[in-house]
Amino acid sequence: MPREITSKEEFQKLLPKATEIRVLRNGDSTKVKLRTADQLYTYKTKEADVETLTKGTKLPLVEY
Repeated sequence: MPREITSKEEFQKLLPKATEIRVLRNGDSTKVKLRTADQLYTYKTKEADVETLTKGTKLPLVEY
């Protein structure tokens, strides 16, 4: 089961451990998923914040 992240700081802390970033856009909200070796983490945010969250990372970005 995926774990939900509730803060931007927690997302930034888990970002170096991730192997892939998945983005699921649903109208007003956007769900960003971090795939690590042992867990999938999800973070709900606004679409405008996705660029700032993934900026500067070299991980593959998969859009759904």
